[in-house]
Amino acid sequence: MFSQLLPNQYVKSIYDIDLDALKNRGIRAVITDLDNTLVEWHREEATPEVKNWFTKLEETGLNVTIVSNNTEKRVKAFCDPEQKIFIHGAKKPSRKAFRKACKQMDVRTDEAVVIGDQIFTDVLGGNRAGLFTILVVPVAKTDGWMTQLNRRMERIVLRWMKKKGQIHWEE
Repeated sequence: MFSQLLPNQYVKSIYDIDLDALKNRGIRAVITDLDNTLVEWHREEATPEVKNWFTKLEETGLNVTIVSNNTEKRVKAFCDPEQKIFIHGAKKPSRKAFRKACKQMDVRTDEAVVIGDQIFTDVLGGNRAGLFTILVVPVAKTDGWMTQLNRRMERIVLRWMKKKGQIHWEE
C-alpha cells in the first residue's frame, strides 16, 4: 500500500532534476504541480529562475503541462503569461488529470514524468497513473490550511517509511 506513496526520485528542487537524464530514459513530457513546486503557493507569477527552467525544458525537447488542484483563476494567472498548458481543479491523486495531460501532449504514460511537492497528491496520483514520479522539497515553509493537514500526514508516513528502510534521502 505504501509503495504507491514512494517517488521514483527525490530532489531538493526542480533545478536539481537532470533534464538530459530524463530525456535519455525516454521521457518526452513533464507534468508539474504549481503551488510549492514551481513557486510559493501565494506567488502569482513565475520567477526568473522558473522562466529559465521552462526555457531549459524546451531546449531539451520536453513538453510541459501544469496540473494543479487549485482554481482556474489561480492557475490561469500563472500559466497564461508563460504560455503554458494547464489543468486546474485536477482532484489529485485522481489519475484522470495526469492521463489528460499525457493525451494533450501526445505521449504515453511511460514517456512522462510527474514533479510535485506532496506525496498524497502528486506522487500518489502519478504512481497510480503509471508515471515516473519526482518529489521535490516545497519551495515555501508555509501552506494553505488543507495542505498543512496533508503535510502532517506526510511526516508520519515518511518517518514510518524511513524507519522501515524504504526511503534513504535526508529530510
